[in-house]
Amino acid sequence: MFRLPVERLDELFAMVSAAQTLYIPADGKDSRAHYTKWEEGIKLSNALNTVRSAKDFFFPQTTNLCDFNKKDKEIEIIDNRTESEDFVVFGVRACDTRSFTILDKVFLVDPVDSYYATRREHGTVVTLACTEPEETCFCGVFGIDAASPEGDAACWIADGYLYITANTEKGEKFISLVSSLLEESSDEAVEAQKKATAEIMSRLPFNDIDTSYFRKNTLLEIFNSDHWKKLSEACIGCGTCTFVCPTCQCYDIKDYDTGCGIKRYRTWDSCMYSDFTKTAGGNPRTSQVERFRQRFMHKLVYFPDNNNEEFGCVGCGRCISRCPISMNIVKVIKTFGEVQ
Repeated sequence: MFRLPVERLDELFAMVSAAQTLYIPADGKDSRAHYTKWEEGIKLSNALNTVRSAKDFFFPQTTNLCDFNKKDKEIEIIDNRTESEDFVVFGVRACDTRSFTILDKVFLVDPVDSYYATRREHGTVVTLACTEPEETCFCGVFGIDAASPEGDAACWIADGYLYITANTEKGEKFISLVSSLLEESSDEAVEAQKKATAEIMSRLPFNDIDTSYFRKNTLLEIFNSDHWKKLSEACIGCGTCTFVCPTCQCYDIKDYDTGCGIKRYRTWDSCMYSDFTKTAGGNPRTSQVERFRQRFMHKLVYFPDNNNEEFGCVGCGRCISRCPISMNIVKVIKTFGEVQ
């Protein structure tokens, strides 16, 4: 393990930025944290989480997949991707880091999504352990340790130092890049911080919610439950929960005629929208209760059934804090858990 005085963080950022593009959580004009390209003068945010997750770096909200030029009867396909540059995302929390493993199971299985795969190949994830989890956090429910984040390299801030250790070959390269700034250190301060964070996590209101109902009951029993109607009554279908969620992966593809060619874009979509997966035959889910059920069935039943019982949620709490009608996955889990 290595360490660096916190007051020298800008030196570390400058050294990384000189070699690769660096992104860190920084406070925006709205006083909330957003991932921002580091430049001199930009400071690391003290916020627990960014408004949107680090998912954007590997699965952006909008991607120009390709362009088409037509001349007479010939069509030219232009691959204009630019994901070949190495970059570093610093300060990713444990919940967001775990979301990458969920997205990997979607985009890196056959047929592999080459756009996502290329970004994963060129991106280095440097995580930052949580020290002050909020009441909306429940990552521990899904086996995530907020005090011991995964990632290529993991960091802790304690006793005026940034502590760092490598978890992967990419992490080792990152540490090698900034090694002239670092000194070797024991992990005593880190271990003390881990214990303190674990104590906070144990007292959070959602720390002990029980997900066992969704493993004990059959898909049809859950699907046909009367709870869905009551739970979805207040939902306005705004899609906020899907757009702040680090594990949602739905998208739409559209072609746009620019007048001098065609541009094909992939953009995030939401299963909460009435035109989601709309086909010539119509929308297969015509009511809000069906769309609401689809979202949470996917997180709690469909994805686990196909991925060794791993839930499609990482407990980041964004849907809890951002939903305008205070409906979220915790309420769904607790409502079903009450009937056991």
